[in-house]
Amino acid sequence: MSHVFGRSATTMPPVAVRGEGVFITDSTGKRYLDASGGAAVSCLGHNHPGVIQAIKDQLDKISYAHTGFFTSEPQEELARVITESAPGDLDRVFFVSGGSEAVEASLKLARQYFLEIGQPNRHRIISRRQSYHGNTLGALSAGGNEMRREPYRPLLIDSMSHISPCYAYRDRRHDETEEAYGLRVANELETAILEAGPETVAAFICEPVVGATLGAVAAVPGYLKRIREICDAYGVLLIFDEIMCGMGRTGHLFACDEDGVAPDMMTVAKGLGAGYQAIGAMLVGKRIFEAIAAGTGSFQHGHTYMGHPVACAAGLAVQTAIREENLLENVRTRGAELMTALQERFGNHAHVGDIRGRGLFVGLEFVADRASKEPFEPGRALNARIKAEAMERGVMIYPMGGTIDGRRGDHLLVAPPFIVESEHIEHIVSVLGDAVDAALA
Repeated sequence: MSHVFGRSATTMPPVAVRGEGVFITDSTGKRYLDASGGAAVSCLGHNHPGVIQAIKDQLDKISYAHTGFFTSEPQEELARVITESAPGDLDRVFFVSGGSEAVEASLKLARQYFLEIGQPNRHRIISRRQSYHGNTLGALSAGGNEMRREPYRPLLIDSMSHISPCYAYRDRRHDETEEAYGLRVANELETAILEAGPETVAAFICEPVVGATLGAVAAVPGYLKRIREICDAYGVLLIFDEIMCGMGRTGHLFACDEDGVAPDMMTVAKGLGAGYQAIGAMLVGKRIFEAIAAGTGSFQHGHTYMGHPVACAAGLAVQTAIREENLLENVRTRGAELMTALQERFGNHAHVGDIRGRGLFVGLEFVADRASKEPFEPGRALNARIKAEAMERGVMIYPMGGTIDGRRGDHLLVAPPFIVESEHIEHIVSVLGDAVDAALA
């Protein structure tokens, strides 16, 4: 009998006992190809010797030093490595233990920034429907997934509002180009700012490529540039949440690089430490940091394990491996192979409405009818059935329901480690095809 309070109170998952490369082995000896990196986390795969050694070496030096008293060598070096490649003027890094903490930090810093520069009325945060920014109350308030928000609605922060997502597959009109559609939905931000009162709005937060809730939906061309223009026009901070899509997942170290737009703050996590240690980070632009430094002198926020030396050592080793092993090139090459293979297998499938994504971050949306885009009934739990069928066949994919509005719609994410090879891609798509057919049957 387990005494663990896990994700499910009614089922017991397999016990993972070993990871090697793109595979995980359970206690029965069954092997699974990790085609989703867990939740797009394990970008280096499992048991990378360089990362393991870096963790061991750091433990031999010092395992923990509270940031109220000390900084550490791995924290300083990881911040340097990240900011060297960061877009725009992001040149300070606030290390935390995961994605939700990073988003909480960005929301609080947005508020404090405006207090520091003498604009105390700015407190509102605008986000998008069907976004996901984490499960702590502040992050959940900013997020726009109704399924996740509904049970906790009385506890959520009421100074946050939501506009439409950039979801061209369902929302672009037949008479619109992608660019025209992108401008139309981006301009909803300006309308929301004016309705709230520009003097009250602190920040807009969005995922450049929406992960869990929409299934690898990238912004259409021009959308993020227009968002940047609107934020600049009204003095609103722009926060990019790249927790799932960033740190190389799309083939660029930062997903927004492909769009040519830089934010004022950015949150990263999953691929930062690749699952070897719990770590996330908030990247901050110069003017924000300088406002704090010239004002009260400190960010009124913190956590016990922020800047953890072992976590930072792991993150540094992961980022070093990505660069030294030329893994971004592999993401782009294998990503193209993955998209081609999925199009060949599912491009004409009666119940696959859309295949989308960038790099090794690809989503499939399922429909009951391709012409009308009508989704399956939620009670069918198609996404969960596909996951179960794929697991039975030894492949892990990331499923999600509520794609359209938090209740209706099914999609899955394919996000294998950056070290994936061509034969793995072939196996993933073959097994996924069988799993989809079995689940639909």
